[in-house]
Amino acid sequence: MPAVTGGRGRVSTSDVDRMMSKLLVTEGSDRRNKLSAFWVLIVLSTIIASAGVMADSTATVIGAMIVAPLMTPILGTALAVVLADRRLILKNLGMVIGGAASVILIAYLIGLTSHALLVADTNAQIAARVSPRLIDLLAALATGVVGAFAMVRSDISDTLPGVAIAISLVPPLAVVGLTLESGAPQQALGALLLFGTNVTAIIATGTIIFLAYRVRPAAIALHVKVGQLRRGALVTALGSVLVLAIPLGIGSALVAQQEVVLARAAPAANEWAQSQGWQISDITFRQGTLRIVALGPPPTIQETGLRERLDEAGLVGIDARITLVLGGSRDLPARP
Repeated sequence: MPAVTGGRGRVSTSDVDRMMSKLLVTEGSDRRNKLSAFWVLIVLSTIIASAGVMADSTATVIGAMIVAPLMTPILGTALAVVLADRRLILKNLGMVIGGAASVILIAYLIGLTSHALLVADTNAQIAARVSPRLIDLLAALATGVVGAFAMVRSDISDTLPGVAIAISLVPPLAVVGLTLESGAPQQALGALLLFGTNVTAIIATGTIIFLAYRVRPAAIALHVKVGQLRRGALVTALGSVLVLAIPLGIGSALVAQQEVVLARAAPAANEWAQSQGWQISDITFRQGTLRIVALGPPPTIQETGLRERLDEAGLVGIDARITLVLGGSRDLPARP
């Protein structure tokens, strides 16, 4: 059978051979080296991500994204779906699930070394990953397209580091482990939803791109075992994206509500505090309660009037809690 040559909108047999060598970690004569590299990078990326989250360091978390190897078996799953090879699908999904479970376990153990409570209220890295929204699904879909496109087009493979940074795989799993250790299962569930969203979006868009570039005919020309592609597999992949859109839509609505409440509460609270010589240091809205922290000198500020101002701002049905922090700064010079 003549080899399929690459052309516009299709891949060559050499492209398919390259893709299979990179994405199918469990296959090939060098599979031991690929598997050992995968698990070493999983451990190292988890340590980096956990340290970055605990230190609230964005730069460190980005480093973990670049090192993380989970993108490989995820795109490998998409390729296996296109090839309609159930054995490869199960192997690659097993790699994804096993890798994810390892990250959560290692992060949990690392969390045991911290005396601080690692939750969204005290850590910006965690807060950014426990409330996924529809915009996260959109970003994951676009990232999946770029990742698959970079695989079928060897001339743009230099974009893969950017893809690794754009998609969040190991960091949300690290957040799952850290928040579970801190006793915040609801936040852990949110981070796990973000990871699941990213995985599902990459598999769905990767499958579409690989089909669009006619990977199947090139694989057949390469004498690769290709099964019958059933419509149910494609429907399942795309249907999973739509199912995930439901909780993400709910999350987007909740975030929008929080932003509206905070936008209305901030001016009212600041006006109330300034009228008595105090200042507002923090305003948050979680679990249906508006939490306000006010700082100032003694005597204690009078909280009367704050409820009325909040009601006038359109927050009649919102419960509020005010925390008053007395005292100011004091200089404690060193003794000679």
